[in-house]
Amino acid sequence: MTTVPPPSATVPVLQARGVFRFRTVDGKQHPVVRDVSFGLRPAEFVAVMGPSGSGKSTLLHMLAGLDKPSAGQILLNGDDLAAGDEEHRAAIRRKRIGFIFQFFNLLPDLTVLENVTLPLRILGDNPRRHQARIDSLLQLLGVQGLKDRLPQALSGGEMQRVSIARALSTQPPLVLADEPTGNLSSKAGEEVIALLRQVVTRLSATILLVTHNPRDAAAADRVLFLHDGALRANAELTGGPFRVADVFSRLQELGI
Repeated sequence: MTTVPPPSATVPVLQARGVFRFRTVDGKQHPVVRDVSFGLRPAEFVAVMGPSGSGKSTLLHMLAGLDKPSAGQILLNGDDLAAGDEEHRAAIRRKRIGFIFQFFNLLPDLTVLENVTLPLRILGDNPRRHQARIDSLLQLLGVQGLKDRLPQALSGGEMQRVSIARALSTQPPLVLADEPTGNLSSKAGEEVIALLRQVVTRLSATILLVTHNPRDAAAADRVLFLHDGALRANAELTGGPFRVADVFSRLQELGI
């Protein structure tokens, strides 16, 4: 069994250094992600924004250790994700990364509480040892009264709240959110983004949000803009949360 050392508080939660990802088309190498470099500090909420086809999903998969970069490094608490084999990367993902998916990915035959505590059981941990913390998490996300229900009895917004709780159940240093409002109504999406903001503020979580939605990006502390696989130079917004109009204005300036 692969052993993952504990994260260090003295290094950034996540660092991407000169990351490339190439895809072979008609025998030629084409860059999907080009020379991407950035970092995340503890308790920071960062959005990576870009249109469809900009390389957001490819970048997210590499940051999660699901794909290896063709060149460059991705460091999670100082550990190179590409340095080990798939077993090593999987061990890091289970211990250090929480995922929030666009389509929730809840297991239909498990209750809300069972879905939320599933990552703990995968790690061999007894969820009962964390009952008070899990109850507090469900309370924060407004789903404590739903913990005995199956996913089919929930609304889309409720399912996404459960997905957030599941991502946080192991207290990972990093949470990756992939278009988390893309399958929700406008109102439910606004509520989910507000909850992510609370998670950062109240739980000191570190969240990387990938989105094409200016409203979602505006809730972040920083917004990075990805276009044609590369981060646009000198385009980063800092000092958020922002007005949605600020994000729209930057998009217009960049022509994306």
